[in-house]
Amino acid sequence: MASNPVLVLLFSGKRKSGKDHVTELLQQRLDNNSSKIIRLSGPIKQQFALDNDLDYSQLLTASDYKEKYRSEMIVWSEAKRAIDKGYFIRAAIEMFEGDQYPVWIVSDMRRRSDLAWFREHHPEAVYTVRITATEEARKRRGWVFTPGVDDAESECDLDSVTVWDLEVDNSQDEDEGHLSSLCDSLVALCSKRIAAAKCNADG
Repeated sequence: MASNPVLVLLFSGKRKSGKDHVTELLQQRLDNNSSKIIRLSGPIKQQFALDNDLDYSQLLTASDYKEKYRSEMIVWSEAKRAIDKGYFIRAAIEMFEGDQYPVWIVSDMRRRSDLAWFREHHPEAVYTVRITATEEARKRRGWVFTPGVDDAESECDLDSVTVWDLEVDNSQDEDEGHLSSLCDSLVALCSKRIAAAKCNADG
């Protein structure tokens, strides 16, 4: 993974807000050689699966299997993070070591410490996107309030952050036109940043 990305898109949102859907739509619009989705939960699930003899591929899906172990996985990961707040961020980035992507699409930023880490290490590249949706919309997508999950730091820590570079209401399930417009604007931002970096390198 390129150590100096020109743009780090940090997406955050509650469970079933649709942030994975949005980031996948964006990735489809972008050149695969210029961007990559980074899932901060990837190394968490990978190591948790190894430690507990679970199916890693099932933990990556929006399935009942993942939900069954979500609470336990949160407790386990918080213990790791208490020792080193950047542990899982570095691990997620290192999963693509050797590949060069000027645009990073971080699909699941969950904590103020995540935001602080990226702002410290890539201050000029960070662009934050908050995906919101009403509880009614999230329930339509299968969300059910789960104690120990929906009231945990992993879901609530960013609630106190009120300033985002872009905030998007994704409550309407059929509003693909709105999401298409969002992706268009982000693709334009990516192209602008990549072009500026190339210009600076050539100059």
